Amino acid sequence: MAARSRDPKELFDAATAGDRASLARLLSLIERGGDDARTVGRLSYPKSGSAYTVGLTGAPGAGKSTLTSAVIGHLRSLEIEVAVVAIDPSSPFTGGAILGDRVRMQDHATDPGVFIRSMATRGHLGGLSLATPEAIRLLDAVGRRWVLVETVGVGQVEVEIAGKADTTVVVLNPGWGDSVQANKAGLMEIADVFVINKADRKGVEETRRDIEQMLDLSDLSHDAWRPPIVATVGSTGQGVSDLWDAVLAHRAHAEESGQLTERRAFRMREELREIVARRLEAKAREICTGERWDELQSEVLRHVTDPWSAADEMLRPVGA
Repeated sequence: MAARSRDPKELFDAATAGDRASLARLLSLIERGGDDARTVGRLSYPKSGSAYTVGLTGAPGAGKSTLTSAVIGHLRSLEIEVAVVAIDPSSPFTGGAILGDRVRMQDHATDPGVFIRSMATRGHLGGLSLATPEAIRLLDAVGRRWVLVETVGVGQVEVEIAGKADTTVVVLNPGWGDSVQANKAGLMEIADVFVINKADRKGVEETRRDIEQMLDLSDLSHDAWRPPIVATVGSTGQGVSDLWDAVLAHRAHAEESGQLTERRAFRMREELREIVARRLEAKAREICTGERWDELQSEVLRHVTDPWSAADEMLRPVGA
């Protein structure tokens, strides 16, 4: 069986032929990093470029997983296949994804048109910021044309990942609280669509008004996209079709305006820069070992030499 193979090429061929177990194995290789992950990336890249990514982020408790599950259901009702990359915090004990594949999404687990994968930082060189785009490219390469990226919280990493999607959906609740805190979290500046989830509660109109006021104060140009505000109830599916219409409208705008091409080019440049930085970081850790390294540390501590001169000596062999 291909999924039992350890060869990335065999797994990739099986995954592109529709074998889900092989796809899951490849995603595990990406999460672990190293040479196998690089091989998967080299295989995926030429076949990628067709998928559209939608990021969903927001404060914990906003109902993102329930809403994501409702979006999946809506897409399947339209006979659209979808993949979900669910970003979880890493377990301090196992390094794995604490929330697994999201209990609320298990209604779709047996649907061949849905593929759900939770990802955690684990030991990947560069963490989620490098593993996530590689995972998306793999899903793209095996034929998934819509990829949802859902994050658990609003930490810097989660916001950055969701904000690097083609369309970013920010999920809020009625009475969302201090708008300054939302700005600090970076939510306002990455949003392409705002969702007021749990809209069966009080405070929807007040929250809508707050968001509108913040948008009025932002630096939107005359022809810029103004994020629409959609009210949903993820647990019942209310408003989900409106949310998807807003996503499609943003996609159309991004494609017509050239914004989509610009965003993807920016993301690729940033990813390339980060890959180089992480490789150099690994090289630095490799250099900072051995007898001469120990001697230099001792010399710095004894004030025989200064830290910059010591660093110059260690970096001289690599020309840095």
